[in-house]
Amino acid sequence: MRRIAAIVCGAAGAGLGAWVCQPADPTAPSTRATPRDCERLECTRIFPDKNWWNQDISSLPAHANSANFIASIGLNDGLHPDFGTVWNGAPNGIPFVVATAQTPLVPIVFVAYGDESDPGPYPVPSDAPIEGGPGATGDRHVIVVDPIRRKLFEMYRAFPQPDGSWHADCGAVFDLTSNNLRPETWTSADAAGLPIFAGLVRYDEAVERGAIKHALRFTASRTQRGYIHPATHWASTSTDPNLPPMGLRVRLKASFDIAPFPASVRPILRAMKTYGMFVADNGSDWFVSGAPDPRWNDDELHTLGQVHGSDFEAVDTGPIIRP
Repeated sequence: MRRIAAIVCGAAGAGLGAWVCQPADPTAPSTRATPRDCERLECTRIFPDKNWWNQDISSLPAHANSANFIASIGLNDGLHPDFGTVWNGAPNGIPFVVATAQTPLVPIVFVAYGDESDPGPYPVPSDAPIEGGPGATGDRHVIVVDPIRRKLFEMYRAFPQPDGSWHADCGAVFDLTSNNLRPETWTSADAAGLPIFAGLVRYDEAVERGAIKHALRFTASRTQRGYIHPATHWASTSTDPNLPPMGLRVRLKASFDIAPFPASVRPILRAMKTYGMFVADNGSDWFVSGAPDPRWNDDELHTLGQVHGSDFEAVDTGPIIRP
């Protein structure tokens, strides 16, 4: 008779980016949980504890070129929450959907960067939320977290088709149990070749749990032709060494006082001190990415504008790769 191990879900230990499901009996085989037990987001570990996204970088040395990197992004510019409730009639932020055992695997046709995309099929519902809404003309990111397969599926400029398939400029699949990077010089649904979901500010973490235990992502309008791991791709022709490379990690200075900020915002600022933020794409300076949620208080989120570029420093996490 085959032994069935009970599965227990609980809060992950220090340094983990999410909750984790594991066998109740430590001697039982570490097998994948059943769909019923593990098709919930809160029961999904977002990359291992030693993954770049989940590493505490508060004690790492500042980058030798930190002052120039920060100045190029903007010393006096405030942070901008590029997420919240609703903007321009659509949910504000980068949405995601959680796949279930009933989510069908559908064909994906890549129309621009197929040579740097992971082939389908992907478990994408026909009504998966699209960044900016169904009629959006921008990045149109579609993100699917699959707790059963323990994978992350992300697409850039994704369009649903009448037959249930999707067309997208490019797509990437990340194994949530692995620290493997994209192939060198490959993009993803993000310009830097990074996963997007791992760096989003989410209401369930910031407000419901009161803690964000992973790095965040933000954009800069000017970057250099280079990247730092875990990034694997660049999005610039500039060779200016004082511009930030993709994958540059910045942290909020330890001396910055977060006490005056609303309770919903302090976990975001603590994460910026402990885990920092990655330069992940070209875009408006100091725009911080997050997932939309109708429960956000937009006024509270906009107090992030009181945090300026001068309150950050770049961290030395490895060499700049310039292909």
